[in-house]
Amino acid sequence: MLNETTFQFFRELRENNHKEWFDLNRPRYELVKKDYHALVKKVLAIIHEFDPRVSDLEVKDCTFRINKDIRFSKDKSPYKTHLGIAVNPFGKKMETPSYYIHLDEKGGSFVGGGLYMPQGPTLKKIRKEISNYSEDFESILLDKNFKKHFGKLDEEEAIKLKRPPQGYDENSPGLEWLKFKSFTATYPLTLQDIKDSNWEEKIKQSLQALKPFLDFLNRGITEN
Repeated sequence: MLNETTFQFFRELRENNHKEWFDLNRPRYELVKKDYHALVKKVLAIIHEFDPRVSDLEVKDCTFRINKDIRFSKDKSPYKTHLGIAVNPFGKKMETPSYYIHLDEKGGSFVGGGLYMPQGPTLKKIRKEISNYSEDFESILLDKNFKKHFGKLDEEEAIKLKRPPQGYDENSPGLEWLKFKSFTATYPLTLQDIKDSNWEEKIKQSLQALKPFLDFLNRGITEN
């Protein structure tokens, strides 16, 4: 998936997360970036096999800068120690569902996607689609392929209401889904997964299982 030298760079960066070290090792980072971009090209090719909408995307549309936004963070270390790949047919700056891969050798790697904490107008559109087509939405989440890879939607207290959202009540179709404020599904990747020679097929199977879910969200956003 990635060269061992890339993993080694991030191991050292975790212990030396400051500008002086990074500047001294910038030539190494340029090699890491090439490795990162080569991986993104492979991921785009994998997704294109089952979702032709990504055909116009370029590497720059799916990557992130290594610099962190530390303005509102207690952790002032300036650099990320992980890599992310966001594949959104409409471009990563658009508020539409994306395929996403998060790679961190130390832990927390995962594959998945969806739409994290959408803005109010977008959230209302998604909820309207779920209310109107709750059976369709449920069938997607209960599909054996989706359940095999993701189990269920990501769920935590911060992203789910305790009561029906405004405009809905206890009898609204799809009530449990309407309470969600964020719509993502993820599958954890182990260290072996991210270094396995068979990683391409594993990633393809997971992201392909996610496509009907993303299609449903996209339909709600574009048609409502």
